[in-house]
Amino acid sequence: MHPPVPRLETRNLTRRFDGRDVVSDVSLSIRPGQVTCLLGPSGCGKSTTLRMIAGIERQDSGEIIVDGGLIAGGGVMLPPERRGIGLMFQDFALFPHLSVLDNVAFGLQGPKPQWRARVSELLDKVDLLRFIDAFPHQLSGGEQQRVALARALAPRPRVMLMDEPFSGLDNRLRDGIRDETLDLLKAEETAVLLVTHEPEEAMRMADEIALMRDGRIVQVGAPYNVYTRPVDRAAVSFFSDTNLLKAQVRGALAQTPFGQFLAPGIPDGTDVDIVFRPQHVRIDFDRDGRGPLPTPTEGVAARGVVHRSRFLGHESLVEFRMDFGDEIIKVTVPNVFLPKPGKVMWLTVRRDRCFVFPA
Repeated sequence: MHPPVPRLETRNLTRRFDGRDVVSDVSLSIRPGQVTCLLGPSGCGKSTTLRMIAGIERQDSGEIIVDGGLIAGGGVMLPPERRGIGLMFQDFALFPHLSVLDNVAFGLQGPKPQWRARVSELLDKVDLLRFIDAFPHQLSGGEQQRVALARALAPRPRVMLMDEPFSGLDNRLRDGIRDETLDLLKAEETAVLLVTHEPEEAMRMADEIALMRDGRIVQVGAPYNVYTRPVDRAAVSFFSDTNLLKAQVRGALAQTPFGQFLAPGIPDGTDVDIVFRPQHVRIDFDRDGRGPLPTPTEGVAARGVVHRSRFLGHESLVEFRMDFGDEIIKVTVPNVFLPKPGKVMWLTVRRDRCFVFPA
């Protein structure tokens, strides 16, 4: 049995400005109903990639394929309106002088009863049918967002490109509208490529995350895999705060004040960065400079002095100044835990939750 043809595929997509690659060799594959998040810091080439797929900008090399058919590359360059691709941006870009009906119907072809039925169907799905004759200025931001979604879906695009579409909404509305939007796109079997610089949004929305940096995709995978098996130190840091220990490898082991860490495949003498997240540090409340022997999972306890503690709402962040090298180690603790500066405590690190990279 042959695997299904991707709804959207890009192959080695490249764009240059002033002799410099701003997008370099970007290859993606998205199935019908799949949501892929292009995640990365501002200026890494995410929006340029979207504009090339939409046909607003021309690539310097590479190919764009929809449902197995070439739409750009190799001498082919279909105009945006013939690509079967919908667009949603942070700016909803509704026409202020048109009613909700006419905004959603904009660009639809065919007899009036047919497109009016399509508009009514979509407005009903986004719970806005009662506003069919209203104008954009009479709607809230969240309602305008849903009208923009209905308009983008009206021509039944095979692919939807979304550039930070929810960042203009306040937090109260964002989660609900985001979930409604994805449910509707999946129901229509639309392939979605969504750009964001917020890891939390990508983790919440995506079936697959493509992590982008300096114009290149550095890692692609399911959110869990990208988070738990990061490709490098920068990938760990992009998703959360991190702690860092410096060490050197001897016999496939890196020796630290928290014990030895496995460093398989890294040659002896290599300097390494051992990176771990604050939630994977444990405060050893049962220990007072003595206590249990090292465990295979948590290694050796190291002594630290509380430097600062803050309550963040659902957890507390405690910073410790360690005895070794004046290092600061960040620890997150569920609920309220605010020890006074100067308090001595002992910390252990989950060795199975650490990442070892050549420095």
